[in-house]
Amino acid sequence: MIPAINSALGTLDPSEWSVGSIGSATAPSSGSGSFSGALSSAIDSLDASQTNATTAAQQLATGQATDPTAAVTAVENASLAMDLASQIQSKLVTATNTIFQTQV
Repeated sequence: MIPAINSALGTLDPSEWSVGSIGSATAPSSGSGSFSGALSSAIDSLDASQTNATTAAQQLATGQATDPTAAVTAVENASLAMDLASQIQSKLVTATNTIFQTQV
């Protein structure tokens, strides 16, 4: 797994898979063991990797980077993290559509 996503998700057991306050007017809590907390952490980690990659690319372009390999690695890690997030989102949408189309 990509380190940024792996550290954000950690281990979850089925008792921690709560969605929060769906349907209410309040924002869901970001508890450390809840699904919403894990999702929030993963998104924050993805945002951090994108920010890190942007900074590294700008430093490389302006000549401020002392190690070009680190800059390229940061950009590639951010790209892989975004690809993973996109694939997970696609799978979730497909699963949701399948559930909604299931006849009871």
